[in-house]
Amino acid sequence: MRLTLIVLAAVYGTAAGLLVPRAAYRLAVEAGTPWRTHCPAGHRLPGWLGPARCGECGNGLYGPGATPAAAVTAVVCALVAAAVGGRPELGVWLLLVPCAVLLAVVDRRVHRLPDVVTLPLAACSAVLLGVAALLPGAGGSWVRALLGGAVLGGVYLVLFLVNPRGMGFGDVKLAVPVGVALGWYGWGVLLGGAFAGFLFGAVYGMSLVLARRASRKAAMPFGPFMVAGALVGLLAGGLTV
Repeated sequence: MRLTLIVLAAVYGTAAGLLVPRAAYRLAVEAGTPWRTHCPAGHRLPGWLGPARCGECGNGLYGPGATPAAAVTAVVCALVAAAVGGRPELGVWLLLVPCAVLLAVVDRRVHRLPDVVTLPLAACSAVLLGVAALLPGAGGSWVRALLGGAVLGGVYLVLFLVNPRGMGFGDVKLAVPVGVALGWYGWGVLLGGAFAGFLFGAVYGMSLVLARRASRKAAMPFGPFMVAGALVGLLAGGLTV
């Protein structure tokens, strides 16, 4: 049964990941700049979802590749399915994974976490987990998930107020759905997942400094590390419930 879930999750992740690149290209713009509506050659983009490839340009690839996005999304979905099994919250995690991958890609490219993704992600994570909590076999607590979102969002808000140059307000908004997801499985999972995100970011930043590719004060995207830490927490929570 679990092997079937893993395979189905990987297939779903592949399909969902193929839809990420065009949205990533459209959203990967500097703050205050309208979302992209055309490819670099000026051809209008057909919607938000799909590969970042312009049909009118022939083989014109204009954004992140579909293969890496599909591969990463498939692997993450398969790992989550392996850890969580057939519990109701698995459906919630599978729906949230492509959005998390999208945010990580955009933040990596332009150091920005768009409200058009982070805010709906926060609302959807809370609502969907509320539905999952009503189903038999749910492995977490909806009330604790909501509290987790409030707590982690509050912690990131304090960090932003203390050092706005080191923590973007987009990170504060992303902390809410991350906290909701991690809080679902418990306070230990929330603490571990949040710590993992900071640890990943610190290791990456230090490696850049040691390689002399950045200074200690250089800005770096923190969203991908928040997402990676959340994944570690969800996997731990899914395996221990």
